[in-house]
Amino acid sequence: MKKGLITSILALTFSGLQAQVLPAQPKLVVTLTIDQLRTDYMEAFSSLYGEKGFKRLMREGKVFCQTDFLFESPDRASAIATLYTGTTPSVNGIISNHWLDTGTLRTRNCVDDPAFMGNYTDENGSPSQLLVSTLADELKIATRNQGIVYAIAPFRDAAILSAGHAGNGAFWLNRQTGKWCSTTYYSEFPWWISQYNDRNSPDFRIKDMVWEPVHPATSYTFLPEWRTDAFKYKLDSDRTNRYRRLTASPFANDEVNLLTEELLDKSNIGKDDITDLLALTYYAGNYNHKSTQECAMEMQDTYVRLDRSLATLLDLLDRKIGLHNVLLCITSTGYADPEAPDTGIYRVPGGEFYLNRCATLLNMYLMATYGQGQYVEGYYNQQIYLNHKLIEEKKLSLADIQEKAAAFLVQFSGVNEVYSAHRLLLGSWSPQVERIRNSFHRKRSGDLLIEVLPGWTIMQENTTDNRVVRSATIPAPLILLGSGVKPEIIREPVSADRIAPTLSGVMRIRAPNACKATAFNL
Repeated sequence: MKKGLITSILALTFSGLQAQVLPAQPKLVVTLTIDQLRTDYMEAFSSLYGEKGFKRLMREGKVFCQTDFLFESPDRASAIATLYTGTTPSVNGIISNHWLDTGTLRTRNCVDDPAFMGNYTDENGSPSQLLVSTLADELKIATRNQGIVYAIAPFRDAAILSAGHAGNGAFWLNRQTGKWCSTTYYSEFPWWISQYNDRNSPDFRIKDMVWEPVHPATSYTFLPEWRTDAFKYKLDSDRTNRYRRLTASPFANDEVNLLTEELLDKSNIGKDDITDLLALTYYAGNYNHKSTQECAMEMQDTYVRLDRSLATLLDLLDRKIGLHNVLLCITSTGYADPEAPDTGIYRVPGGEFYLNRCATLLNMYLMATYGQGQYVEGYYNQQIYLNHKLIEEKKLSLADIQEKAAAFLVQFSGVNEVYSAHRLLLGSWSPQVERIRNSFHRKRSGDLLIEVLPGWTIMQENTTDNRVVRSATIPAPLILLGSGVKPEIIREPVSADRIAPTLSGVMRIRAPNACKATAFNL
């Protein structure tokens, strides 16, 4: 009797263990990063959507309404680098789209690399400035190079950072010619892209691209709008900047979809049991980088067209691969294009902040304190770079000068806080300092980081691209859709560095080498 009871218990135990089968490993993981996608806009404009885009994702997907990037001032490049590496700029090295190269005192793009030529472009680029491994790299390592990795984006930095160091190819739109292009860093520039460029790239269609509202103008009531007439843009009207305007419009997402369909037809991606990765980027920012105040109707129509692009992509993946074989991960870059300066009629407190004037006055102060010399070597993006060579020659303490300079700069009108490199690397901890520290890289960031008060306008020295500081959090969503993913809407914040280890777990590979975050449950 006792033996029979034990046998029954064991049988039930093992049958229960066998029932807990891990979800099937997807044939294809599709990561779609939508530049500047906002949860509040995504939800507010829902009455304008169809049933097969955002609404389907909200019904069938696991939706996190707030993704936190854990560092200050994310932009497209720093956000994408964090999403694919699972770590912050302090470690992955991508502090922004551009930074000041202290060797040349010129701004440098985060993917510039003169060692590699371009295909269908004169831009030289590679992921060499990305200092750690990515999700794509770990997939290539785990599959002994058999897993296929492609990236398609309207922008060079997004394509290259998404493809990582080991990807098969990264493709982006050439803003001068309208052709899809790449870099010789990646050994592969497929024949089918050359063929596509010769017969179907955007330059063949841009003359017919006219952007008008999908719905009647009276339907766009969710943002303040000073116009009553519908907008109309012929993208080809400005022949010098037509492709730049294309990449800053919702039409760019349709172009990404068209090349994605070509890739699914002509390559072997998603065709076998070895997991592959397709990294896509869309755009959901303001048209031509104008403010939302200037383009409220355009912003709403961008989301309407984005909804249609998503529906097209879902249908495409279902037809070509089967959605049951795909894990789709939709993320945002977690920032918004800066607002235009306030005209003054609303009397919001503020002022004008000039970084070049700060740098000049700081140099005069340091000369008065330490003697003649060019102590300020350069300045860029609210950062000031000191002349380390001069300071060393004078046998001065760099840490002391940084602290004195910070104490001087914090007295300027419009300055909220100044962080020295010494304070960030060796100073005491606080939650706010931690966020600044996560955005700081000791070899690429300045000696002094200036935080300007919200409402103040940062005045640019040589351009009219002035922007108003706004510190309010941009709600950025994360959506996961695929076999075995439980539909759910989660309002609690999730940190962006947890996305890479979560996808790594689904793909049965290691997390990127600098990723310390834990995966979340699907």
